Amino acid sequence: MATFGRRLLLAVDAKGYGGVDVVTQRQLQEAIQRLLAESAAATGLAWERWEKQVGGDSVFAVLPEGASEPDLVDPFMRQLEAGLREFNRNRVREAWLRLRAAVHFGTASPAANGFEGRAPVEIGRMLDSRVLKAALAAAPDACLALAVSATVFNDVIGEAYTTIRAQEFREVRVAEKEYAGRAWIRVPGYDAKALDLGEEGTGEAARHPAAPGHAGRTGHAGRTGSAGSGGGGTATPAARPSNASTAPGDTVVQVISGTVHAEGAVFGISK
Repeated sequence: MATFGRRLLLAVDAKGYGGVDVVTQRQLQEAIQRLLAESAAATGLAWERWEKQVGGDSVFAVLPEGASEPDLVDPFMRQLEAGLREFNRNRVREAWLRLRAAVHFGTASPAANGFEGRAPVEIGRMLDSRVLKAALAAAPDACLALAVSATVFNDVIGEAYTTIRAQEFREVRVAEKEYAGRAWIRVPGYDAKALDLGEEGTGEAARHPAAPGHAGRTGHAGRTGSAGSGGGGTATPAARPSNASTAPGDTVVQVISGTVHAEGAVFGISK
């Protein structure tokens, strides 16, 4: 019978590792291990007690019981990002070490080939998600893009156990293979909410395109109207629905036929 347990998990993966030469790959591998160990030591997270699975440019780690979630999300990530910047200084961009990282807390138990449970699967899907990759790609000067699970965001960041504010994260949908869920993304040095994440950032105009032959024109107020026929034609305003309210500045004219008996009544609209 499997042993039940909830643990704190970290996963990291390097961007563009497969596109560099062997010498650079060796440097990146060494740097990943060194920077993770230094960041753990600087924040009291006992690197030597982490249970790790290493895959060249990636590391999956299960932290010991009782490991601090706020310490991993906040000072550890700050230290790691600073270390990445120091490592990349004076290196050509093609040889930069840029990491995607994911943090999760959930069920994970030792198994024959590592760990079993939902949490190891879920953190892997977050780490390899299209939206996290897109976030790092959309921030060319960033060295780190972090995704945290709903559990970590709600219990740690949302409850203000870190100096990192909840507003620095962007909620996204992760749908990879059999997994579908929510994650929160942060990219140090960037406004995560302003990054172009492809479909994740699609607006209403893209989801509801204009019909063929009715391309809209957007005015200063962001409203779309139908273009008139012919080159340089005047835009024809759309007809107002009969039940629409009167907009500020509109002129209202009442036409009354016959005799009206309404002593003391006031007709029209006062503005």
